[in-house]
Amino acid sequence: MGDLPTELLARDAHAEEIKVESPKDQYPAGPNSLNDALSIYQTLFEQYLDGEKANACAPLPENLSVRTKNLKASAYFLDATLAGVCAIKPTDFVRGDLKHTHAFIFLVEFSREPKSEEPGAKWLHGSNKARTDARATEVAVVLAGYVRALGYSARGHVAGNTLLNLEALAQRAGIVRAENGFLKMPFLKNGFALAAISTDLPLEIDLPIASDASLDWPDSDAYMGRHGTRPGWEESEALLRPLHLGRYPMETLKRVPEPTTLIIREEIIRNSKRADLFTRAISGDLGEKAKVQRMRFATKHPLASAMTPLIRNMVPLQGSYERLVPVNQNEDFSDAQRNADSIKALAHFLGADLVGICEAEPWMFYSHEAQQGKPIEPSHKHCIVILLDQGFETMEGASGDDWISGAQSMRGYMRGAFIAGVMGAHLRRLGFSSRSHTNAESDILHIPATLLAGLGELSRIGELVLNPFIGPRSKSVLLTTDLPLAFDQPIDFGLQSVCNMCLKCARECPCNAIPFGPKVMFNGYEIWKPDVEKCGKYRLTNMKGSACGRCMKTCPYNREDLVESTRLLELSIQVPSARRALIDYDDQIGAGMRNSFKRWWFDLEILNGVCVTPSGVNERDLNLDRTHKLAQNQKLAFYPPHLQPAAHITTATTVPLDRQAGLEAYANAEKPHQAKKRKN
Repeated sequence: MGDLPTELLARDAHAEEIKVESPKDQYPAGPNSLNDALSIYQTLFEQYLDGEKANACAPLPENLSVRTKNLKASAYFLDATLAGVCAIKPTDFVRGDLKHTHAFIFLVEFSREPKSEEPGAKWLHGSNKARTDARATEVAVVLAGYVRALGYSARGHVAGNTLLNLEALAQRAGIVRAENGFLKMPFLKNGFALAAISTDLPLEIDLPIASDASLDWPDSDAYMGRHGTRPGWEESEALLRPLHLGRYPMETLKRVPEPTTLIIREEIIRNSKRADLFTRAISGDLGEKAKVQRMRFATKHPLASAMTPLIRNMVPLQGSYERLVPVNQNEDFSDAQRNADSIKALAHFLGADLVGICEAEPWMFYSHEAQQGKPIEPSHKHCIVILLDQGFETMEGASGDDWISGAQSMRGYMRGAFIAGVMGAHLRRLGFSSRSHTNAESDILHIPATLLAGLGELSRIGELVLNPFIGPRSKSVLLTTDLPLAFDQPIDFGLQSVCNMCLKCARECPCNAIPFGPKVMFNGYEIWKPDVEKCGKYRLTNMKGSACGRCMKTCPYNREDLVESTRLLELSIQVPSARRALIDYDDQIGAGMRNSFKRWWFDLEILNGVCVTPSGVNERDLNLDRTHKLAQNQKLAFYPPHLQPAAHITTATTVPLDRQAGLEAYANAEKPHQAKKRKN
C-alpha cells in the first residue's frame, strides 16, 4: 500500500485526463552541478530498459489483484513513492508500438534541496530532476527485468526514452492529478519523476483520482500517520535539518578517539582478495556444492536477478587512483570540514541513509588482486563510508533466510554502487582522484572503515558494524579520494555491554556460527569472531531461501520507528543497568517474529533460466530454548592469515580449508585482555 494513505482518496473511472507537464527543477544548474556525473549513469541504465523474457511463465497466482499488489510492493521495496496500474490505449503511444496491454507506472519524489548557503548547494542545485530520473530509471530497469524473468514481455519507459505518454498514464493510474498546468501528487509538495513499465502480464487496474478530490491530508489521523503511513509533518520537519546531517541524529552520540574494540594496527596482516570467503568458494575451497551455488545463491529469486545487470555493469565506472585535470574547478577546496559536509550532503541527496568519513589507513587495503595476484598499493588517504538500510518493512515480514533475503542485499549493493559511483564521477570532474569500492569490486575492507568512520560498533554478529539507529540491517559502499576531508571519530553507545549480555543472534543463527562465548583476537582485531565457514556454506547452499540475514532480522536493534528506537537507545546509554531488561523485553514482545502483514513477495526460484516453485521455504520464528544446547555443543573455527591462500595463489588454484587447523586456531586464540596486557 506504500507510504502514503492514497486509499483515502476519492476515485472516478471517468476523471478527465489533462495534457500537462511533469515538475521541473526549481534551480538552474551551475557549472559544478552533479548533472554530468548523473548523465553517465542515466545512459548506462537506459541500456537495460528492454530485454528477452524467460522461456516459460512463472507459476503466478491467477488472482490479478494479488499480482498487482506484488508489483506495487516490489516498487515500494525499491523506494518508489507511488505506483499504479492502467490499461494501455492506442492513443498512449508517442512513438513506436508494443503488443503490451498494461502499464505499471510509478513516481519517485525529489530529494530535499539544501539552502543556498548550505554545504554542497553548488553541486546539488539544478540536479534534482536528473537525480530522480536516474533513480526512476533504475527502478524501471529492475521491475521490467523482474517481469521478464517471470516469463512475460516488459519494457521500461522513462523521461526522454519512452514510447508512451507517461503523464497520461500517471493520471489514469491514479497516482497524480493535474492542477494549474502541472501534475501534482497527493499529500506532498515535492517534485517527482515519472517512469513506467509496459507489459503483457495481466494485472488489476487502478482508478484515477476524482477531479473534485482534495489532494491535501484528509484528516488529523492521516496527517499524524495513524494509518501506518508517513506522517504529514515529516516533510516540513526534514526542511529544518541541514542536509549534510542526514535523517538520523548521529551528532548526539558520544565520540571517542579509538573504537570500543581493540585494533592493534601493527599486527594486522593484509590479506589477498583471494582470501575472501566467497572468492574461496569460486575456487572450490569450500567444496563442489558451494562452488556451484556461489554463482547463483543471492540471485536465485527473480527480483534479485533483475538487479544483477546494473550491479555488474557499474563496475567499469568505479574510477581509478589517477589524478585528473579538472573540467571546471572554480571552487575553493582548502576547507576540509566544508568539503566533508558537502560530500555528506551529496551522499544524502543521492539516497544514502548514513555517511561517515575516516582515514584510509594502509592496513585497511587488500594486499593483492585475486585473479592475477597483482599487488594493491594503498593510495587514497580519505575514505567516505555510506550505509544503505536494507529496509525494515520487508525484514519484518521475512525470516531472514527465506526467498527475499538475497534481494534485500542486492538492492543495497545496487543503490550503493550508484550513489558512490556518481559521487566519484563528480569528484573526478572537479579534478580529484576517486574510486568507489562496492560489493562487486573493492580494494579496501569495509568493516574497519565503517567502524573508524563512526557509523557503529562491532557487534556479537561478528563481522558486522551495528548502527544504533538502523541496527545491523545495512549494506556499505566506500569511496576513496584525494579530496581533503575532515575525519569523523568512532562512536560509543554502549553496544559492547549490550552484546556481551545478549545472545539472541547466536541463539537464532541457523548454522550455529555466531559465538556464545567472549571476544577473541583475530589478526590484530578484538572481535566476536564468527565461524565464517559455517556461515558462508549455509548462505551459499541454503536450498529453502536465498542467502541469509537471520542475525539482522532477530537483533534487538532491528527497530523501525525512529522515535521508539531513539527512546530505547537513550535509555540504554543513560541507564546502563536497564540494558538487561531491554534485552529481555525484546523477546517478551516477540521482536524478531515474522509479521505476516509485511510478507509481500512470491516464493520463486530461477532454475535453468525459468522461475519455478522452490522445493521449500524457511519458515522460522523465535526459538527461546536453543541457547543451552547450542552453546554446549558449539565448535568454532577461524582462519587467520597463515591459514589463507598465499598472495601468489590465484583463483585458478583450489586450496581447501583446513578445518582442523581452524578449530585449533580458534581454541588457542588470544583473549583481548591478554593482548592489552601484552601491549602495555
